[in-house]
Amino acid sequence: MLNPADYGGKEADIVRALEEDIIFGRLEPGARLVEDVLLARFPVSRHTIRQALYQLEKLGVVTRERNKGAAVRRLSPDEVRQIYEVRELLQRQAALMIPLPASEALIAELMEIHRAYSAHVDAHYLRGIHETNDRFHLTMLSACGNDYLVSSIDHYMRLSLPVRANSLADREELEVSRQHHWLMIEAMKRRDNWVLAQLCVDHLQPSKVFYLKEIEKTGEDAV
Repeated sequence: MLNPADYGGKEADIVRALEEDIIFGRLEPGARLVEDVLLARFPVSRHTIRQALYQLEKLGVVTRERNKGAAVRRLSPDEVRQIYEVRELLQRQAALMIPLPASEALIAELMEIHRAYSAHVDAHYLRGIHETNDRFHLTMLSACGNDYLVSSIDHYMRLSLPVRANSLADREELEVSRQHHWLMIEAMKRRDNWVLAQLCVDHLQPSKVFYLKEIEKTGEDAV
């Protein structure tokens, strides 16, 4: 798994900033990432800009073509379905491997993250919503005890950024997400891993459905 912390400071700052632009809808799927524009925005060398774009490409959120440059990845309906099929498989398996009932310490940690997430939802603070949502799921699923599985889950979370971004600002979708988080915490207190696994799978559906509907509205079938 690639993490912005794994590479240089300035590079990591650019990767994080561009990821946030995608998450918050400032950069839509297909938007061009022109080096000269990025150089005007970030006081770094062209080499650093290119390295940041390379890292974003490896994360799967940016595509680069010869003589065309870099662009925010535009996912086709088939790509979205396939990515989410993998996300469902990974998260279901992780949930099935979590020892239940979870420890009081883990429940307390998840409750604290959930409270922060809820506060960000109420304030409609998009960056906080995104960060605490990802922290909630990675904290919970890390309890499966398989670092490689969790690394794969994190990778596909990043790969689905353009999909997840579409529903991030939708208040109804956020309320559903908040309810799902609460139900997951309650399931973690019990002994039925299959209930937790199904909640994890169900939680993935709204953003996928929302994105596919948006593509259908615009008549896009991107590649």
